[in-house]
Amino acid sequence: MIFHSDRGSQYCSAEFQQALKNWGIQSSMSRKGNCWDNAPTESFWGRLKTASVHGCKFATREQASQAVMDWMAFYNHRRLHSSLGYLSPMQYEQRWYEAQRKKAA
Repeated sequence: MIFHSDRGSQYCSAEFQQALKNWGIQSSMSRKGNCWDNAPTESFWGRLKTASVHGCKFATREQASQAVMDWMAFYNHRRLHSSLGYLSPMQYEQRWYEAQRKKAA
């Protein structure tokens, strides 16, 4: 798992970085002063919040986690993205790998 963030002090702190390491999560940060690095991630989180959890009250963390995981599965496997030629991210990636295999053959 990768946790991507900007270079906010809370994310750069030794305590936060150690927590990620303890959980086996790799840290990823945008380049200093480059707002474009974080734009796709911010867009993703914004869509998740408005489509899946905004205004919802969950009885347990497990219910909240399941709602997020269900939405991420939809986003990656079924939601069509105009920037990917109206393919899902999974379809786009599969086609990219197929093209790479053909080039290598």
